Amino acid sequence: MSMIHVAPEAHLVLDPLTSLLAAEREDIIAYSMDPIMVQLDELDKIADDLVNSLSPDKPLLSSFAGRENTSMQAGFYGNAFYGIVVGLGVAGLLLLVMSALGGI
Repeated sequence: MSMIHVAPEAHLVLDPLTSLLAAEREDIIAYSMDPIMVQLDELDKIADDLVNSLSPDKPLLSSFAGRENTSMQAGFYGNAFYGIVVGLGVAGLLLLVMSALGGI
């Protein structure tokens, strides 16, 4: 929020955001919020990235282009692998129990 000195000899300043022309006063201190706004914009990007990390089809801030669906594919293949391993283990255990009881 920087002020533009329109007429320094008349102590007139202009606020570029609101286009307000006012008298410059010595008892009011105005701070520039531009560095803080840059940091807030960066934190906003990081917060959006954190929310996007919860969805498997959204791009992440520091990932390469075209990597939107990798976590969804990895979850599918990982769960399919563990499903097959557990299913074969249960089927093998069922065959052992059935052969021990003389069902086969």
